[in-house]
Amino acid sequence: MGKANEILRSGRKIVLKIGSNVLTGVDGRPDAEIIANIADQVSNLIEGGKQMILVSSGAEISGAGAIGRWNRHGDINYKQALCAIGQVELMLAYKKSFAKRGISVGQMLLTRDNFSDNNSSLHIRNTLFTLLDEKVIPIINENDSVSVEEMSIGDNDALAALTANLWNADLLILMSDIDGVYDKSPKDNAGATLIREVDDTERLEREIDVTGKSPFGTGGMVTKIEAAKSVGRFGTPLLLVNGKKTGILDHMIDGAEEGTIFLSR
Repeated sequence: MGKANEILRSGRKIVLKIGSNVLTGVDGRPDAEIIANIADQVSNLIEGGKQMILVSSGAEISGAGAIGRWNRHGDINYKQALCAIGQVELMLAYKKSFAKRGISVGQMLLTRDNFSDNNSSLHIRNTLFTLLDEKVIPIINENDSVSVEEMSIGDNDALAALTANLWNADLLILMSDIDGVYDKSPKDNAGATLIREVDDTERLEREIDVTGKSPFGTGGMVTKIEAAKSVGRFGTPLLLVNGKKTGILDHMIDGAEEGTIFLSR
């Protein structure tokens, strides 16, 4: 059993961020099967004694999928409108999937100002603690429908890191559509090598190719490394896994080695 498995098994407070490419299908709509599988895994972790906070991407693409239009995606007002539509689609999908396990969910939409203001941060913490005490899973996203550049966090990897630091999480998990960190892009290089453990993020940045990102997501490998550095300063490890793999967290609890673990220093 590797360090990633040990950390996942021992951690009690876990933030799980789910990327757009994991959550949505080719038509842009939330993938009900994927979300149901993630809900089952999260429910299993909760039944195993863990507390879980979710950070969910996918609002913008879900909004485009809901109305069948993406023609004005460069227009900031149109993007904000798509996010408003997509938030409803996502939360309905989460609500339906978690309800099958008898678990309720609650949504929190945040901006950078919420984390930079001490009073606002205190209220975020109190709301999170109250939801968790009531056995309700908080699902966090950036408030993209009203957020402008100076208020924007920028990407949900950063939002997940801010949340993990605020909550003093034991582990941050990022679910993407790749198996972990490679020495070069696995989509463009058949011989790319998966890196299982990272104990020096600065050296990693110098040694691997971190270019490229999804056309729908705002984050690539750069944002994941930045998130790892952010939580690492507070002693929190980050685990990057492929969220499209059915039951991946269940398998890791059982001892299977998956993904890449960024170890705190």
